[in-house]
Amino acid sequence: MRKIQEVLRLKFEQRCSYRAIAASCGIGVATVSDYLKRAHQAGVSWPMAQGMSEAELEARLFPVAQYGASKARATVDFAWIHRELRRTGVTLQLLWSEYVAAAKGEETYQYSQFCARYLEWRAKLDVVMRQTHRAGERAFIDYSGKKPSLVDATTGEAHQVELFVMVLGASNYTFAEATRTQKIADFASSVVRGLEFFEGVPEVLVPDQLRSAVSGPDRYDPDINTTLLELARHYGTTIIPARPRKPRDKAKVEAGVLLVQRWILARLRNRTFFNLEELNVAIAELVVELNARAFRKLDGTRSSAYEAIDRPALKALPSQRFEPFQWAKARVNIDYHVTFDDRLYSAPHTLIGERVEVRATALTVEIYHAGQRVFSHRRSYGPKGTLVTCEDHRPRSHADYGKWPPERLVGWANTLGSNIARVVELTLSAYPRPEMGYRPVLGILRAAERHGTARFDAACARALSVSGRTAPRRKFIEAMLKQRLELAPVTSSDHGRPLGHHDNVRGGDYYKETTKC
Repeated sequence: MRKIQEVLRLKFEQRCSYRAIAASCGIGVATVSDYLKRAHQAGVSWPMAQGMSEAELEARLFPVAQYGASKARATVDFAWIHRELRRTGVTLQLLWSEYVAAAKGEETYQYSQFCARYLEWRAKLDVVMRQTHRAGERAFIDYSGKKPSLVDATTGEAHQVELFVMVLGASNYTFAEATRTQKIADFASSVVRGLEFFEGVPEVLVPDQLRSAVSGPDRYDPDINTTLLELARHYGTTIIPARPRKPRDKAKVEAGVLLVQRWILARLRNRTFFNLEELNVAIAELVVELNARAFRKLDGTRSSAYEAIDRPALKALPSQRFEPFQWAKARVNIDYHVTFDDRLYSAPHTLIGERVEVRATALTVEIYHAGQRVFSHRRSYGPKGTLVTCEDHRPRSHADYGKWPPERLVGWANTLGSNIARVVELTLSAYPRPEMGYRPVLGILRAAERHGTARFDAACARALSVSGRTAPRRKFIEAMLKQRLELAPVTSSDHGRPLGHHDNVRGGDYYKETTKC
């Protein structure tokens, strides 16, 4: 606040110097001189100033310049400018020239004032709406923190599933669906369905740095997941992940996720869904409604903005749909099979011991060695441990097993103990082909080294006495070691004796005879 009255009092009543007045009021000497000069020019003396308020003195000494009323200018449609700026190549300079040309003789704003008034108008929009995205340039991807649920029809137990959201930058056109997980297969499939919903491909996809998109998160140079890179190559687009902990990099989808939570999840909160298909049908219906809702501060809807802005600028979808896949590293085991998703797939027996790569889609499992595909199997969804074998991959004789003929395994077992060797022989003979028993045999041999060959051989002897001619399983032998039953003496009564025999157990024979009442 100015101290005009105090300056005048000290000057005319106390007769202080300029320097003393400045020190007393805490202002500069030049300011004191300016106040006194303005008071003289305005004809304000000390007796007069004494009866005036500080505000009145300021008004007399610092009058506001009066300007003539501004001329009427041609009105500017700022919402139209905001929409047009999203189109490729459109600038404020171009829009100003079009505004002037459309004025038809009316007074118009100069370019600088035109820009200033637009920026002032844009500042009143929501934070997300203020961002300017070019038509067809970016699509933002994220998962919702709040999740829908499915109910098990048998048990009644509810479990959460993921909610995927994808938003086009220029029009805010939104796609959403539920998936079981955020794993790469589900993530890539959702991206594919999102592009098909948009009926085109943007220049850039902007996902969060989740594990399904980025194998090595980094602020500056993240490692994009191989599957996502293949997807981008297939659709001719680019992946630019948002920076970690920088939500403004993907503010569009952050707002989109919030809208989906409010306008979709909230409306489904009282409905029960028993499978993913039912849930996604309901979500799809509400997504249509969400895109048809009018903007609060702009004209039109997400659908109309998409049709006018984004859709013409999107690149066409390729003729073939991208099929999501997974890469995994494996080694060809001595049974010439590799393991993927707990199922076994054969490779040529000449690759035994070699490192290979497995590329799996929903329908196929391909095996690559040194960058070359060596074989392709139809993917199995059978029980874990299912064998998928090509007959051409089998060795034609034991000599073709190379370093791992069945005799070598039996000989190795014999160096550990004769009973261990007998268990190995029975295990190999239990399978239609010896190589199918290689993995169980390796498990037995490694267990023998882990528990100690002497104890393990004794446990094998007892297991053989119980099982007879049937090959005892490794788990059974290890359970016996855990209970230290291998120390118990082997008696003749143990041979062929069923496991779990006890005098108090009646057995099946007890129920063969029936008594009459």
